Amino acid sequence: MNAYMLLGLSIISEVFGSSMLKATNGFKNLLPTIGVIVGYGIAFYGLSLTLKTLSLGTAFAIWAGLGTALTSLVGIIIYKEKINGKIIFGLMLIIVGVVLLNIGGVH
Repeated sequence: MNAYMLLGLSIISEVFGSSMLKATNGFKNLLPTIGVIVGYGIAFYGLSLTLKTLSLGTAFAIWAGLGTALTSLVGIIIYKEKINGKIIFGLMLIIVGVVLLNIGGVH
């Protein structure tokens, strides 16, 4: 599997696991808790495989930036968290930062 596709799957899994954290109610709800464990398990396993091909700097820049942006979007869409111009601007900065790091050749 292509390293970037695997990284994408890892990011989606991490976003899923992070999003389930809110639904666990302090790990009192079993199904969301299982979702957290499975999501993070797949995420970190996939990231470890990705690091066989991609540099740590590149992989982590993409992982952290897109993971943060997507988790914020899940909070806004699923959990109806508030959004304003500052949040939108911040998310845009994260995405631009990830792009610049990759264009700059983080290795």
